[in-house]
Amino acid sequence: MDQQKGLKNPSSSLGDYNIQSWITAYWNLNPSQLIKETLQKNQGTLSANGTLVIKTGKFTGRSPKDRFIVKDDLTSQSVDWNEINQAFDKDKFDTLQDKLTSYLNGRDLYIKDAAIVNAQKYKLKVRLVAEYPWSAHFVHNMFIRLSEEEILTHTPEWTILCAPGFKADPNVDGTRAENFSIINFTKKVILIGGSGYTGEIKKGIFSVLNYNLPKNENVLAMHCSANVGKDDTAVFFGLSGTGKTTLSADPERRLLGDDEHGWSEEGLFNFEGGCYAKCIGLTEEKEPDIFKAIKPGAILENIKFFPGTCRPDFDDTSITQNTRVSYPIHHINNYYTDETAKHPNNIFFLTCDAFGVLPPLSKLTPEQAMYYFISGYTAKVAGTEEGVLEPKATFSACFGAPFLPLHPNAYAQLLGEKIKKHNVNIWLVNTGWTSGPYGEGHRISLKHTRRLISAVLDGDMHQAEYTTTDVFNLAVPTSCPGIPEEILSPRKAWNNKVAYDEQRTKLAEMFQENFKKFTDNVSADIVAAAPKLNMEIADA
Repeated sequence: MDQQKGLKNPSSSLGDYNIQSWITAYWNLNPSQLIKETLQKNQGTLSANGTLVIKTGKFTGRSPKDRFIVKDDLTSQSVDWNEINQAFDKDKFDTLQDKLTSYLNGRDLYIKDAAIVNAQKYKLKVRLVAEYPWSAHFVHNMFIRLSEEEILTHTPEWTILCAPGFKADPNVDGTRAENFSIINFTKKVILIGGSGYTGEIKKGIFSVLNYNLPKNENVLAMHCSANVGKDDTAVFFGLSGTGKTTLSADPERRLLGDDEHGWSEEGLFNFEGGCYAKCIGLTEEKEPDIFKAIKPGAILENIKFFPGTCRPDFDDTSITQNTRVSYPIHHINNYYTDETAKHPNNIFFLTCDAFGVLPPLSKLTPEQAMYYFISGYTAKVAGTEEGVLEPKATFSACFGAPFLPLHPNAYAQLLGEKIKKHNVNIWLVNTGWTSGPYGEGHRISLKHTRRLISAVLDGDMHQAEYTTTDVFNLAVPTSCPGIPEEILSPRKAWNNKVAYDEQRTKLAEMFQENFKKFTDNVSADIVAAAPKLNMEIADA
């Protein structure tokens, strides 16, 4: 017989998931109660200001090689099967789910009912059944929180079963390793096992939205942040570590969200109810909104304290460089409270260029916008994924390939239609290296990146003079108030111009090679937006 504690829908039963043996089920506890449970289980500590600090164990980042999608009648023809969207046998899924729920039988379980998507028209009801209390706390922070009345009538459309302590047997279960994250679109169940990294929870349900919304609702699902000014909306695409959260947290603008959004005929809306920010090198001076959001109710992940204190040391990367904080969006003082914002005026593609080749800001033509969106060039930043120890050049289609079940062209086509319809300006922003590649040059100053983006949003860059770079054919402003001229042109920032030209050629070849797999499905104008290697004159 089980014990039920907390706020529960009378019609809810864990028996629906074959969890029937003796358990204590904690339903929809509030953050204070979940913190208490975490501390009592010795799974966390409190920082000096009362923020919960946890360690996620062996995994401090996502493990994309261990993410699968069940291949069945629903998904066999619609999912873009590749090295990211790996197929999983439906019978093995059923067997693994039975093993995971058997593992959960007899344990304390923490259930959190919530929703995803802030726009009522597209809202998705979700339930998490978790082994750890801080997993439920994370969902409280990151998903859309429900009222007591909504909880009492909640009927989940999707269920996430999260058991970090359960390890699969790859030789029997069909997984690659002991850890796994598997999405079953037919059963509407996500299984997460062997990893305590909370990002697996949010990215699992993000993948669900990236399948359902474009396919069924003609809504573009985007891996981006967004903020709202007095009369405009701005969108920031980019993989983790490129600056989505940092650059969208602007005291002068209202935050719509920091990671996942939808773009419908009505406008832009946030998928989430919280933010999941990187903490490495965090200071109040550089990122005041994020720093001030770290207070009771937030969760700090894999943070160490200064010796002999309970004060977080945000420069300590001895556990991981992917230190994180999750917090509900209302921890940000200036956030957007309406469901839907206006269509964007400006879209920024953020790329962390480890080669030091791309300009800190360039204005893209519509064809270039599609080329760079489909290419999704950046660098995987240390710690964001398991096994990545230093920046590594990569191409991630639509700036979010690890979370896109459909073919990239499905998202690119939607983006192209919306850019054209709403006359959106597109900008490429390099938040990576300048004056040399990684290991020789230095990271572009956050102060300079912020100033360039502000100049775009204020309208200054729309009136600026531009010059076109060689090879990449990017329109670069010749000046920007508050920015040294040599910073705007990457070649000028390098002391060794020959070395720059070599790096530029190397990167251009990588772009061309990567785009070969898309050329059969895009227009000739988009293909023509690729870097040109037959140019003889180098940038000034």
